[in-house]
Formats: sequence, C-alpha cells, structure tokens
Amino acid sequence: MNTLKQIVSILYKDLLLELRSKDMVTSMLIFSFTVVVIFNFVFEPGSEEMKTTAPGILWVAFAFAGNLGLSRSFAREQENAMMQGLLLCPVDRSAIYTAKVLGNFLFITIVEWVTLPVMVVFFDLSIGAILLPLLITLLLGTFGFATVGTIFSAISANTRSREVMLPIMLFPISVPIILSSIKSTAYLLDGRAFADVWSWQRLLIGFDIIYFIVCFLLYEYVVEE
Repeated sequence: MNTLKQIVSILYKDLLLELRSKDMVTSMLIFSFTVVVIFNFVFEPGSEEMKTTAPGILWVAFAFAGNLGLSRSFAREQENAMMQGLLLCPVDRSAIYTAKVLGNFLFITIVEWVTLPVMVVFFDLSIGAILLPLLITLLLGTFGFATVGTIFSAISANTRSREVMLPIMLFPISVPIILSSIKSTAYLLDGRAFADVWSWQRLLIGFDIIYFIVCFLLYEYVVEE
C-alpha cells in the first residue's frame, strides 16, 4: 500500500504539472494532427491505397508524437534539479518508474483518442464493428511504447542532445511493439479473422511484459547515474 501511495503521489504531481502547462499534450496533438493532414493529401480520398496505408500512418503519427512527449517527461524534471529532489525523497525507484510509465501512457493515450476520430473522418475508415479490439490494440501498443520510452527518456535526459539521442535509442528497440501494433490494426481494418489478429496481439502482449520487467529492474541503475 505504501508503494501504491508513492506511485499515485508521483503520478498526481506529473498530471498537475501537465494540467498547468499543457505543453506536452498540446505539442503531441499538433504533431499527430500535422502527420494525419499531410498524408491525407498524399492519397485520393477513399482510395484503396489510403485504406491500406492507414494503419502505418496512424502508428507513425502516434510513435513520433509519443517520442516528442517522452523527451519532455524527464527534461522537465531536470529543471531546477527536480529529479535530484525526487531521488532524495524516501521513495522506491521502482515507484518512480511505474508512475512515469503510467503518466506517459496516459498522455499518449489522450493524444491517440483525440487523433483517431480525425483519422477516421479524413481517411474514410469504418471502425464501428472493430472499435473495442482496436482500442485494446491501441492500449497494448501504447503501454509497450511508454515502457521502453520512459527508461530511454531518463537516459537521454542527462545528455546535451537528448532530442536526438532519444529517438536513436528508442525506435530500434520499439520496432517489435510498433510492428505488432501496425499488423494488428491492419488486420482489424481488413476484417481478418480473430485468430490472425490474436497472433499479433499475443506477440504484442509478450513484448509488453518482457520490456516492462526488464526496464523495471534496470531503472534503479539508470537513475543512479
């Protein structure tokens, strides 16, 4: 219960900071909207090419917008030695990591749920029958991306070129997460059988669990530096 209170307190602090500034979510929304609008003009409205490439475009928008938010999550903690103060508190390092993952997961999810309806309208997609499994895929993919992104954000925050270092480290490692999410989304939009979709979602769940356990165990050593 004490660890749970610590996680809730740190998460509440991050939510309060974002509610006051709104810089992270706003920048991610602008970026994802820009990607969707640009690709909307690349293909003919309602064309087969547009519907085929829609899952990839959707996750490209989420991945790059998420990278933008992740770079801000720990950069904000470096101001006025806020991260140092947080580490000096009698708080478990695992609680800090878990709270940060949940915070990043929540912020990216908000951006996805706002961007998805815009994508549906612009690309003329029909998701009524697959809404629930599509949302589950979004949540699974976002959790895995936030899990890996949080620890790499903590590492890159101590470097001078953190905006460059984060995507260089993050995207190669998160390829299984992004690929599984794109394939699951594509199969859902294509009306494939549940067995086909589940094969990719199962892979996605497996990577989520592995990445979270590994990053959870490594985070203490990352913040010691």
